[in-house]
Amino acid sequence: MTDTVFRASRILTPDGEVAGWVAVDDGVITEISDSPLTGRDTVELADDEVLLPGLVDTHVHVNDPGRTEWEGFETATRAAAAGGITTLVDMPLNSVPPTTDLAALAVKRATARGRVHVDVGFWGGAVPGNLGDLVALHEAGVFGFKCFLPPSGVDEFANLAPDELAAVLRLLHGIGALTIVHAEDPARITEATGRHYADFLASRPRAAENTAIAQLVSLASAADARVHVLHLSSAEALPVIAAARRDGVAITAETCPHYLTLRAEDVPDGATEFKCCPPIREAANQDLLWQGLADGTIDCVVSDHSPSTADLKRFDTGDFGAAWGGIAGLQLGLPAMWTEARARGVPLERVVGWMSAAPADLVGLRRKGRLAVGHDADLCVFAPEHSFTVDAGRLHHRNPVSAYHGRTLTGVVRSTWLRGEPVTGRPRGRLLVRGLA
Repeated sequence: MTDTVFRASRILTPDGEVAGWVAVDDGVITEISDSPLTGRDTVELADDEVLLPGLVDTHVHVNDPGRTEWEGFETATRAAAAGGITTLVDMPLNSVPPTTDLAALAVKRATARGRVHVDVGFWGGAVPGNLGDLVALHEAGVFGFKCFLPPSGVDEFANLAPDELAAVLRLLHGIGALTIVHAEDPARITEATGRHYADFLASRPRAAENTAIAQLVSLASAADARVHVLHLSSAEALPVIAAARRDGVAITAETCPHYLTLRAEDVPDGATEFKCCPPIREAANQDLLWQGLADGTIDCVVSDHSPSTADLKRFDTGDFGAAWGGIAGLQLGLPAMWTEARARGVPLERVVGWMSAAPADLVGLRRKGRLAVGHDADLCVFAPEHSFTVDAGRLHHRNPVSAYHGRTLTGVVRSTWLRGEPVTGRPRGRLLVRGLA
């Protein structure tokens, strides 16, 4: 007899949707059957619920330590669990210190230990002057290295010049490490001030992304390095990425729920909760991003959860130039995506694949992201036909700021399970090391 059995009329497996039973023993899925299974505990899903694999979010700014008033491990991982996410990978900024050397990684892990409600891994950072730290960070188990081509927005995490990025790519190719890149060309970004969203959008045009991604492709090809484009916003870059792959460049790309569900035409002037970099673009661009997902040019969908305190959003003036750029969307990614996908006729299994298996594969999490035998029993109970209206004040994020506030979304996460146990008030998450999870 196994520890727990889940019974559901809809179970989303890698082979498609089935009805039946899922057995869990010692935190691992041991059997999926269309015949009855028995366990010490049985969890019966309601007829309106679907059993999904726990989502994997590889782009989260927890901001802890140093800027815990912006978020923090406890609140971020509670929000993640409430959104059906069972694994996240924390970005090397905007914490202080940033995760750019072994000492900073030790501080990060010590800060997170015992406080996380889901499993958490860590990215390292590549900044000017820390080339000599990257091998040690890789050996310590970070999942790869993030860098910026434009200024990052925080002084302690400087951007790389093209020759610096080339040196990083050569080094990381030699040790088989992944480089993830915020790709916007700083020469094509202008300063925008004022309340008009159209002015902010014009200050970070698609050309800034297109040029930077083309440069990244050239550098990656020369170094034979593996690279990943973060938070793709410009659909005009999709042919460049597709062509690079045909030419043998090891390049992948992600986009985010806010680029796939929010539209520039709908952003009111002064509504700085919508500010992010690169920016939310027009509806026609969004349609092409969905096509890029459908044809596989875009690999995965992750949150780029980048929160701040409300005062940094400058709601007092509504000045897009002065406001912090970042969308707080960790808890709402699945319902936001499913609401839009449903309207477009995209099946739930594709949405879940983009948000679970694909990001797990990106970072080499072999036991995550799939509801399959031998994988961790990280599960989400989801009611896809039920709707709710977002109230930013009731989210688990530390600060009540959300670009989705007041929106009606379809799809409710009813419970989340980590290694076969429900995520409740006691932190049970583990700190993950690349290659061992």
